[in-house]
Amino acid sequence: MPDFDAIIIGGSYAGLSAAMALGRSRRRVLLLDTGRPCNRQTPHSHNFLTQDGATPAALRAQALAQVQHYPTIELRNDEALAATALPGGGFRVETAAGAAPTAARLLLATGVIDLLPALPGFAECWGISVLHCPYCHGYEVADQRLGVIGNGDVGFDFARLIHNWSPRLTLFTDGPATLDPAQRQTLARHGITIEEKPLAGIIHTQGQLQAVQLADGSARPLDAVFARVPFEQSGPLARQLGCAFTEMGHVQVDDFQRTSVPGVFAAGDATTGFRAVSAAVAAGGKAGALINMGLIEERF
Repeated sequence: MPDFDAIIIGGSYAGLSAAMALGRSRRRVLLLDTGRPCNRQTPHSHNFLTQDGATPAALRAQALAQVQHYPTIELRNDEALAATALPGGGFRVETAAGAAPTAARLLLATGVIDLLPALPGFAECWGISVLHCPYCHGYEVADQRLGVIGNGDVGFDFARLIHNWSPRLTLFTDGPATLDPAQRQTLARHGITIEEKPLAGIIHTQGQLQAVQLADGSARPLDAVFARVPFEQSGPLARQLGCAFTEMGHVQVDDFQRTSVPGVFAAGDATTGFRAVSAAVAAGGKAGALINMGLIEERF
């Protein structure tokens, strides 16, 4: 028999939600986490019923306390370095601490790493006043002076979305705009300014944006900026195991959070562009329930 029924790699919202579902199913669970969630710099979390406005740290602390109530769940502050399928079924995970636990099922809740541009001030403001999601943060900056960084179709679509929260909007194309004439006319009709000068930096005070610095030395005073940045998977485990990926670079899962590798599940930001606490919690809970059902079908 393997050491555990399931090993969960990643202890943020999706991983903790799955752990709770499995713990309540009386499964032996090992949860590995290094305590570096991608939203650790974000001051408040929104759009999650009963917890609107809570800090990410408070949410995670409460979740940890509740998960630790279940005696079959073991939490380890350890990093998973490698995962392999075993010939007789199940998986082995090698960790930075030198452990090599085995489990019948594996859940990847490892999240993603945002690849921030080398623009002075951007990283310091990321998640505070340089924002990625209007559903998470748009209400708090509604009707303020907002910017959108983007160009072409992506920039147009993002500006159209953010305009719902504030008409005081500037689209920064960071160089010559690649908008077509119809897009320019539509933005102008809605009072959205297009700024084509290259960006030089973000002027801020402790992460709170004051203005966008342009390459010609001028600055545009703003209260917040929305930007979409590329990402990469947090760790090599999904590729080591041979999981399929979507065109966007997410781990491919079905409606039951199953990856293309039998016995391997995935949930949370690693699997979707809809990066919200509510979505991660829901996906993790579903993954935990489906892992349990699979074990029942296999062993009953």
